[in-house]
Amino acid sequence: MKSYDFVILGAGSAGCVLANRLSANPNFNVCLIEAGSKDSDMRLHVPLGFAFLGEGSKYSWNYNTEPQKEFEKVTLTETASEVVDSAGGLHEVESQTEEHRRGYQPRGKTLGGSSSINAMLYVRGHKWDYDHWAELGNEGWSYDEVLPYFKKAEHNEVFDNDFHGQNGPLNVTKIRHKNKFVDDFVKTGASVFGYNEDFNGESQEGIGYYQTTQKDGKRCSAAKAYLVPILDRNNLTVLTDTNVNKILVEGNKATGVLCINEEGEEFSIQATKEVLLSSGAFGSPQILLRSGIGPSDEITKHGIEHKIDLPGVGKNLQDHIDYLSVHKHKSVNLIGFSLGTIFFKFPYEILKYFLTKTGLFTSTVAEAGGFIRSRNDIPVPDIQLHFAPGMIVDHGRQQLWGTGISCHTCLLRPKSRGEVTLNSPSPSDDPKIDPKFLSHPDDMKDMVEGYKKMMKIMNKPPLSKYTSKHVHRPIDLDDDKDIEQAIREEADTVYHPVGTCMMGQDKMAVVDERLKVHKMDGLRVVDASIMPTLVGGNTNAPTIMIGEKASDIILEDWS
Repeated sequence: MKSYDFVILGAGSAGCVLANRLSANPNFNVCLIEAGSKDSDMRLHVPLGFAFLGEGSKYSWNYNTEPQKEFEKVTLTETASEVVDSAGGLHEVESQTEEHRRGYQPRGKTLGGSSSINAMLYVRGHKWDYDHWAELGNEGWSYDEVLPYFKKAEHNEVFDNDFHGQNGPLNVTKIRHKNKFVDDFVKTGASVFGYNEDFNGESQEGIGYYQTTQKDGKRCSAAKAYLVPILDRNNLTVLTDTNVNKILVEGNKATGVLCINEEGEEFSIQATKEVLLSSGAFGSPQILLRSGIGPSDEITKHGIEHKIDLPGVGKNLQDHIDYLSVHKHKSVNLIGFSLGTIFFKFPYEILKYFLTKTGLFTSTVAEAGGFIRSRNDIPVPDIQLHFAPGMIVDHGRQQLWGTGISCHTCLLRPKSRGEVTLNSPSPSDDPKIDPKFLSHPDDMKDMVEGYKKMMKIMNKPPLSKYTSKHVHRPIDLDDDKDIEQAIREEADTVYHPVGTCMMGQDKMAVVDERLKVHKMDGLRVVDASIMPTLVGGNTNAPTIMIGEKASDIILEDWS
């Protein structure tokens, strides 16, 4: 059995940070384990490449949720079966059933995790979010205490002030793609809600352009930022195509992990100091449950020995519910498939990208947006907008002919709470994911109001000249029931699941403020699953911050 001081489970946004910071100490031997393959595909590095990965990509887990009871029902066609008629002939028949629509949950499965397949937006959330974490009893996690870790991670090419860092591993810059439609969105939105040049600065509210994790026109994933520069360290071992079955537990101490290699063979790795679980909001609770750590009823029903009682494992799942308004508009300068884009625009832009690393292929798709309030009586923005110069339907899985624009309405702090549990004890089975979207009635009310606020931008000149002639799903803005129906038909995640290994001190908390798993030694969780509540924005930058802060805590504990 090979032995390391620290064994990190998951090479996502937090895991890559841990591998870098811990292996910087030559006295520590570090092993980083990733279920996915190496990030060698060009589509993972060309910024717009993520839009061409396709459904079923090997670089994503491609999870589906349980049917969401608050979503509209859909008709499913079952696999054809054969029946025998009275004359003995065989006939294929199809059966149809109805169930509530399922959500789609792509998560990164490669070095860099979801930071290798996301839209690269650098957004930290609101100051209020972190102060709220501290108010919940998580000492050391207020905004003023986490800001130094955001700055430590960052090298910002645009801003150099009290809110931003220089010389950090993660490169943050502006998009190297100028688009008139995006400019018109910002101009129109700013006339309604005000302009904001920096969503990560002193104030978050307003409309503006997003900052992006890119460098020289290429994606700057957590792997590119933190892992690539240190792969030659002798005290760092990186294992890809390696699944984690479970954490090995003796008494109340994590001693190592049981893994499965690409050939399906099991092997064990010993952790002499700590196992660091960084497998994300779906993977981390799944591994804990398979290891016998969590609520007894969720574990023993799968024939797994229950070892540590922590009822909060897999609970408290929170995610950003999001609705897209899609509008068709003919223009070769928009992202989409038409004769003009296929035979003229794309060849030109491909050549431009490879020669100058600028243009359409540096796009994040969601290039601009903003933070607004669904109601005037709330203290901080609760709605996030993402504007895209392309038509996006069903996570891009439904290909539409032609070009157009889209705008997301995302609810930042939903009250609905879901859970992640096991489908079986097998590490090859997907977890059972039930976000319970819209299960709290306030969420729908806020979504409806947020949508109406967003449409104030979409229906105002100059943007309205692109939106007025065609709407993919027409909605009566004067009829809240029609808006609600559209949300039930099409709303889904915007890819920010958190909370399933909650940080805190109450009976449902899984880790303490130093991210140690309660009732255990030698085990921490370091990823977005520890967030007690969702932050008001995209979750990649906060997850990298968590990795930075956790690294300092661990180094301090073992100094």
